[in-house]
Amino acid sequence: MEVFTSVKSLRQFLDQQVLQQKTIGLVPTMGALHEGHISLIDAAKRDNDIVICSVFVNPTQFNNPEDLAKYPRTLAEDSIMLETAGCSAVFAPSVEEMYPEQPVLKINFGELETVMEGASRPGHFNGVGIVVSKLFNIVKPHRAYFGQKDLQQVSVVSQLVTDLAFGLELIICPTVREEDGLAMSSRNRRLNAEERAIAPHIYRILAAAGEDLRGGKKVYEVIAWAKGQFENIKEFTLDYFEVINIKSLLSVEHIGPPGSNAICVATFLGPVRLIDNIIF
Repeated sequence: MEVFTSVKSLRQFLDQQVLQQKTIGLVPTMGALHEGHISLIDAAKRDNDIVICSVFVNPTQFNNPEDLAKYPRTLAEDSIMLETAGCSAVFAPSVEEMYPEQPVLKINFGELETVMEGASRPGHFNGVGIVVSKLFNIVKPHRAYFGQKDLQQVSVVSQLVTDLAFGLELIICPTVREEDGLAMSSRNRRLNAEERAIAPHIYRILAAAGEDLRGGKKVYEVIAWAKGQFENIKEFTLDYFEVINIKSLLSVEHIGPPGSNAICVATFLGPVRLIDNIIF
């Protein structure tokens, strides 16, 4: 497996692959990899000749300096996992390599960035849009792979691909969960033992809310119940719990046909902010 830290060296490698008419899959990550990331690598391997995994903790998408400072950085471990998984190459640039100058571009995603994560983390999706655009331009992949756990990010990237005519296919892969239901996340590493034992309640509440909605309960009743469940566990500080239309990401009062809605949650568990969702 090749490891590249500069745009120039990666491009030289990729130019050779293109000359050989090989297809390229890109898996963008911020490192601290887990089996959810490896599932994206596996999907990319099935579809492409070459798989590039980027490992870059992108400072422009953090609006909390402490969160950026504490984000896990485990490149040595990540590289072993990726090589074992059969990844072709890792792109692990420095901040200076990705941003020789502070970016001044502002990307407005409209209503997509005014709700949920956008409302809670101002400027977050502008940072996501810039770094993803840079990666798409550097790697020029045929396909790019993202996980459903970051549902709002998926919508933003999809809008980016459409509006800027990136010539690639966006592949969305299912959320990978621990045996107890907790969505796999790099942030889970920051949970202490007590918090980790409590964390599966996030999925328990999500799954129960989904069953209630499928069973005919009113959206407002289910949201009120779910919020009460989080309030009853003192370690949680709920940010939002929303039932949304999966295309617009806007809150709904009534659910639509199967597959048209999602329940999305963000909550602090101690100092760690976790997100999850289910589509139903």
